[in-house]
Amino acid sequence: MTSSSPPPASASPAPAPKPVDVPVHPRLSRLYRLQYEPVQKGWVLLYPEGMVKLSDSSAEILRRCSGQLSPDAIVTELETLFNVQGIGPQVQDLLEEGVRRGWIV
Repeated sequence: MTSSSPPPASASPAPAPKPVDVPVHPRLSRLYRLQYEPVQKGWVLLYPEGMVKLSDSSAEILRRCSGQLSPDAIVTELETLFNVQGIGPQVQDLLEEGVRRGWIV
């Protein structure tokens, strides 16, 4: 007879990140600069200690974080530009992660 032991703690799923409040008109923190890097062949987020290479979709969202648009307006603009629907949850997730990391204020 064999007994089954519980999976190790590391095998359990990571807890979901806590929701954060996204600003009404998100903008990049002054500590970060978004720019296209030809060497990286993509958009990067630069900060004093380094840089983050962004996916194309993340860059498109962050490029709209100028303090002028609401999250809903960002979604609407991207859905229109790329002729897609239903991207609101993904945009919200990135904005929340940006707030958690200090990219967005």
